[in-house]
Amino acid sequence: MKSQIMNTDTDIGFPYFTAIDTLFNEGIELPNDSTTGSLAGIMPRLVKTISKKWFLRFETPQFVNRDKFAWFRDAEFARQTLAGVNPCCIKLVTEWPLKSNLDPAVYGPAESAITREFIEQEIGGFTTVDEALKEKKFFVLDYLDVFLPFVNKVRELKGTTLYGSRTLFYLTPADTLRPLVIELTRPPVDGKPQWKQVFHPTWDATTGVWLWRLAKAHVLAHDSGFHQLVSHWLRTHCCTEPYVIATNRQLSAMHPIYRLLHPHLRYTMEINALAREALINANGAIENSFSPGKYSIELSSVAYDQLWQFNLEALPADLIYRGMAVKDPTAPHGLKLTIEDYPYASDGLLLWDAIKQWVTDYVAYYYQEPSLVQSDNELQAWWTEIRTVGHGDKKEEPWWPELKTSDNLIGILTTIIWVASGHHAAVNFGQFDFGAYFPNRPTIARTKMPTEEPKDEEKKQFLEKPEEFLLKCFPSQHQAATVMAIIDVLSNHSPDEEYIGEQIQPYWADDKVIKASFERFNGQLNVIAGIIDARNADTNMKNRAGAGVMPYELLKPYSEPGVTGKGIPNSVSI
Repeated sequence: MKSQIMNTDTDIGFPYFTAIDTLFNEGIELPNDSTTGSLAGIMPRLVKTISKKWFLRFETPQFVNRDKFAWFRDAEFARQTLAGVNPCCIKLVTEWPLKSNLDPAVYGPAESAITREFIEQEIGGFTTVDEALKEKKFFVLDYLDVFLPFVNKVRELKGTTLYGSRTLFYLTPADTLRPLVIELTRPPVDGKPQWKQVFHPTWDATTGVWLWRLAKAHVLAHDSGFHQLVSHWLRTHCCTEPYVIATNRQLSAMHPIYRLLHPHLRYTMEINALAREALINANGAIENSFSPGKYSIELSSVAYDQLWQFNLEALPADLIYRGMAVKDPTAPHGLKLTIEDYPYASDGLLLWDAIKQWVTDYVAYYYQEPSLVQSDNELQAWWTEIRTVGHGDKKEEPWWPELKTSDNLIGILTTIIWVASGHHAAVNFGQFDFGAYFPNRPTIARTKMPTEEPKDEEKKQFLEKPEEFLLKCFPSQHQAATVMAIIDVLSNHSPDEEYIGEQIQPYWADDKVIKASFERFNGQLNVIAGIIDARNADTNMKNRAGAGVMPYELLKPYSEPGVTGKGIPNSVSI
């Protein structure tokens, strides 16, 4: 197939699915000018010259190499909620019926359209709704309340649309998730009442199956937007800034806690400054290519206000809060996972425990008396600034940990290091592998469902050419190429990457106690890498192993340079 010429019309979509493939096997011809030449210096992996012509050509992601059609299957759609690039949003359903917490006078009826009768029909022969709730079998990806307040104003923007969504999953005996239904909701607008509809997998080979595929595209756009704006930008890049500033302002460079945190806070302010210039800026790449458009940073701010809590940034606390684990002193890590084969959680807890042990050894060495934590004026000023200045909007919240004991300090430091290293790696370095073939993770949905007040022409187009209808819903050529180039850069490890626990800091090299503790930390990280390899080879773990399945390696500590889908840098540095 002949390579495409770079289309300057930002609204033109892909005419057919094979046209998407040309991004990988043929490339897009770029203008032959100085701007393109400079791009080649920035992105040598992507911009190449062939016969004196410049081409933008993407490497084929591992996801496509393993199974090109995995994106089409419901089983993979569900699997990625546990082992994809945004595995920290799925949560246990504990109440029925599902309800919104938004004001029904503004957003319409709060109760979900997902009925008990319908669900029991879908899981007929397995269990009842009440039994499934008791047995912890229902899980939800809930983007209803977070997106619904933005729906009407996003719909005023050109070339996009938005819904609030809920996706309900059922836990099978194989410890895999089965999608049951997707509910899409539009709030009241212009005198029209709330619109909502439930879509489900179907054996109907015509209309029903295409409606389900379109509904999945909308949910994936919601998941992509929430992932980039909240799981990634807000929870790692943005909320780490107060730690960086307070550490440099309140702790001397010789303070032991400064020295512990310094490797984990390096480069973050620099990379965030670049993001504000070129990614999350007004009319920048995120606003032009992700849901919810120009309201992206507003949504991130609302999520910070409504959802962010320091105490829940600790991995064990987050899993318990989402119902994905319960405390169990007899279980590994002191937690029993609700879904045993939950790769992000099971690998993440290995890393969490290793970080916590290293921090415990370190704190015990420098704070041998409990009173030393409270009497350390620099340390107390550091924590006060983080709470009351850096996160000043939340300074009165009751959930902030106290800083009175060594255990308090260990918990706070472990959380900060986890966020900067493990959490960031889990939501960042898989972006190219999972998102480069964008039908798997469209970043925006551009057209409404054909069942929402359709015009006759829309009905006809959907019935005659549903594939074309789906392609029009997906990102445009310009949006797709922009996002693919960005996530290629974001997923890349540089040759001089500084990985967690790999190299001891020079100022510890002569301290035998700290050096021994660091070497234990390094050794444990190498053990973790072996455990993860063993898990990925175990075909009983169906969420991470099997024919065509991407192994879960995002929390393997070390990596070679490039786009590898593994490796945990010390800090938020890309």
